[in-house]
Amino acid sequence: MSNDRNNPSAAPDARGGKYLTFVLATEEYGFEILKVREIIGLMDITRVPSMPAYVVGVINLRGKVIPVVDLRLKFGMDSTDHTPETCIIVVAVQGQLMGVVVDKVSEVLDIRAADIEDAPGVGAAVEIRFILGMAKAKGSVKILLDVDRVLSETEQAELLAGTLA
Repeated sequence: MSNDRNNPSAAPDARGGKYLTFVLATEEYGFEILKVREIIGLMDITRVPSMPAYVVGVINLRGKVIPVVDLRLKFGMDSTDHTPETCIIVVAVQGQLMGVVVDKVSEVLDIRAADIEDAPGVGAAVEIRFILGMAKAKGSVKILLDVDRVLSETEQAELLAGTLA
């Protein structure tokens, strides 16, 4: 019999739950569904001068101007031509809406905490601070991202200041 109740480090893993999964290059990633506001098709993106290369510009989302980040560029992957499956996932990042360009949205998965492991310390294409965990689902591994950490607080402040200028 387990003695987990007496072990404070055995607290339930809060990472379990529903995730929107999507594809970048050949890998599948996931955002917590509670951070996702909507998924929209690729639309005209207005470039903003002096932004980092991964900030592809801003869009007008029903009267609200929001920044758009290309995750491929943010993670140092090669850029690629957009396809009919390319879309923008609108997420809430620390109270602000932000668009994230991805290659393709896959599905919403309910992932048990027991199926999520910590990210390995080496060999990841994505900085480990962005990763909530590695989920085993449907016979493959999904990289679960912490959307609040994809952009550092400094980057978020600069980005939001740029969109307001």
